[in-house]
Amino acid sequence: MQRIAVLGANGVYARHLLPRLAGAGFDVVALVRRPDAAGVARGCGVAVKVADIFDEASMTSAFEGCDAAVNLATSLPGPSGRGDFAENDRLRVEGGAKFLRACRAAGVARVLQQSISFVNASGDARWSDEDFAFAPSAETVASRAIAAALRMEEGVRASGLDCAILRGGLFYGPGTGFDEGWFARAAQGKLRVPGDGTSYVSLIHIADMASATVAALHRWPREQSLIVCDDNPVQWRELFGFIAACLGQGEPALGAPEGFPSFRLKNARAKQALDWQPFYATYREGLAR
Repeated sequence: MQRIAVLGANGVYARHLLPRLAGAGFDVVALVRRPDAAGVARGCGVAVKVADIFDEASMTSAFEGCDAAVNLATSLPGPSGRGDFAENDRLRVEGGAKFLRACRAAGVARVLQQSISFVNASGDARWSDEDFAFAPSAETVASRAIAAALRMEEGVRASGLDCAILRGGLFYGPGTGFDEGWFARAAQGKLRVPGDGTSYVSLIHIADMASATVAALHRWPREQSLIVCDDNPVQWRELFGFIAACLGQGEPALGAPEGFPSFRLKNARAKQALDWQPFYATYREGLAR
């Protein structure tokens, strides 16, 4: 039985991943900073250990005896208001390096790193895949976050560890806050489309992200960086128009800030490497309620 350590185990991604790992027969160790908030881990019968990504010694101790370590630690701002871009950049670069050193010190054989698919954004309506590198036209908060993610990925690949990277699309689904916020604003007539609505977003339901992660641990796509998103990248005006229509509202207004570049991504490589299909193939299935 493989023993899998999950760092960042109190986050929403991990809360969907832990029960799937336990159900798939893995021996799981949840690494958390706040053990009082590790209810899902305990409910799944998962071992809980206290560790912090900036505390190398605590991670090394927690990783002892583990076959693989999954780094889900992130601090990207979300709808809840938690998170900070600067802290997330530090977590990616400085914390990511400490994570890798702790894995080496503990003798962990495999490392699975969460990353973001914005690194493959075309910035326009072009389709792109894992081989397309985002080229920012200006320095923004989003471009700095993408640069930090790329530095983290470079560190993983240069670590000498047996590694794989999953670049997730924009998360939605239970606990993420995104779709709940979209529907709530639509119900109040306050939903606004980013920019002129023509930019693309590649979504991934959080449950599908978790299932892809389990598939990666089973099949192990060695030294691959894979985009994990659904089958139907969508323009913001279509996505928000669908949400408004579900509530009997008219077309939402344009002009909200665009938080990240247009990304219209292909998921073919992840499907093949992981023998995986998203259960929620499009936003329509994932947002049905």
